[in-house]
Amino acid sequence: STALLSRRAAAAVRPRAWARSFSAVPVSEPTSEEPSSGKSCVTVERDGELAVVTLNRGNKYNALDMDMFEGIVEAANSIHGMTDVRAVILRGSGKVFCAGLDVKSVATNPFNTGKLLERPEGKLVNLAQEVAWAWRELPVPVLAVTHGICYGGGLQIALGADFRFSTPDCKFSIMEAKWGLVPDMSGSVLLRELISIDLAKELTMTARVFDGAKAKEYGLISHVSETPYEDAVALAKEITTRSPDSVAATKLLFNATWDAPEARALELETEIQTKLLLPPLKNTMASASQGLGLPKAVQLNFKDRQPEWRGTLEGTPFEK
Repeated sequence: STALLSRRAAAAVRPRAWARSFSAVPVSEPTSEEPSSGKSCVTVERDGELAVVTLNRGNKYNALDMDMFEGIVEAANSIHGMTDVRAVILRGSGKVFCAGLDVKSVATNPFNTGKLLERPEGKLVNLAQEVAWAWRELPVPVLAVTHGICYGGGLQIALGADFRFSTPDCKFSIMEAKWGLVPDMSGSVLLRELISIDLAKELTMTARVFDGAKAKEYGLISHVSETPYEDAVALAKEITTRSPDSVAATKLLFNATWDAPEARALELETEIQTKLLLPPLKNTMASASQGLGLPKAVQLNFKDRQPEWRGTLEGTPFEK
């Protein structure tokens, strides 16, 4: 969705730095109001142990301009520092989740394509890919809630989440073929984990539009209902009843091994289990006290994720 300008322009761009910060504020209902000057187009709010990330450019259908690209990545990065966050809800304000790339806005500056496509040295992804990939790197489950439309880059952002909840009438499309392009926001990796290669080719080559029910049938959506946000929150809160360490370890295990050779998958399975069994074992012991059915008065409470599971585990997708 981003190969709009020349390679020469791309080569001229240097990696940028991010300096915005996000504060914990009460969760509010998403609106269709355009962010005013100084207000972020992506917000991070707290609902107890949940972080709620809202794409907040509703009057533009949450289309991805440069501020949105940077804001989404910054939002994900800010959550890495919130060790008490247990799950993330990702949603869009206004009438839609995300309409995809704001082609007109991005094309106004010949250097924008370079900013999106240049891969900084030592990084796995470029900025265009990171808006979806960043959710995989969080050591907590991410639950995307879609409604209205979810096209192109918007769909790839949703695919970066661990779970996807949608209304039945939400419209989806791998829209890039409409512009003579291919999905380039991590879609090649995210699609292969969910659907067969022939279906991925068919949906990509045709840019076909399909609804939430069909998306569920294809395997792109986890749950479909008239109340996707409430259902996502319910699952997130159910997950918070389990050890934050084992939840982080589970996400790492399956993301790292789903397409890995059997020998590597089995090896990593043991490595992760071994880390969970090493002291201080605070959250493992808390799980055991609950699993054994001890009286609530003597059950241990979960602590924040232990250091190994806070997004800094060297050599894993959680490394930051």
